[in-house]
Amino acid sequence: MHTFYNFVSGPLTWIAFLLFFGGSFYRIVNMLFLVNKKEKFIFSYMSWRYSLRSIFHWIIPFATTNWRRQPVLTVITFAFHICLMATPIFLLSHVILWDESFSISWWTLPDVLADVMTIVVILGAIYFLVRRLSQPEVKYVTSASDYVILTIVAAPFVTGFLAYHQWFAYPLIMCLHVLAGNIMLAAIPFTRLSHMLFSPFTRAYMGSEFGGVRNARDW
Repeated sequence: MHTFYNFVSGPLTWIAFLLFFGGSFYRIVNMLFLVNKKEKFIFSYMSWRYSLRSIFHWIIPFATTNWRRQPVLTVITFAFHICLMATPIFLLSHVILWDESFSISWWTLPDVLADVMTIVVILGAIYFLVRRLSQPEVKYVTSASDYVILTIVAAPFVTGFLAYHQWFAYPLIMCLHVLAGNIMLAAIPFTRLSHMLFSPFTRAYMGSEFGGVRNARDW
């Protein structure tokens, strides 16, 4: 088990980071190249003003019509994504690892708050699973890969929660936690998780088209 942990926390982690950064860079550059090659007109009306206006409205809870129409989904979506991003970055044990490896550190979350945020992510994943299974309009556009992606997202938090509380076989759970984190990190550029990379560009495009061309709001 010790050898396996050294592998997943050493070489496999480096591979995951290389895939994440390299894959993200490739996907973004490739997108910009294809846009410039096939649809150059898009850049002709891209506007910082309308782009930032659109992005700002869509990242504020209940600032858009769609967010206001679905209050439960809105609250859960924002809570889920905030906790999903903030927890691994500001978790004390993760920051300690960065400090030990690279001598860099930053502000950390209290353990109790991090625990609550982890539970929020897990409950959010369950909500999205039930929603995909029960709501016809969502179920219709759901494929098997969506369930796989949801599992990939939830796994680091479930195993991290179990490891923190040292439930079940701690060495095994800890290995699975690191492995799950590596899989999620490596999967981001190559799956629908890449929306975290492309959503700002999408909102900028939509905001520029609606604001600069249609003279309308996109929220």
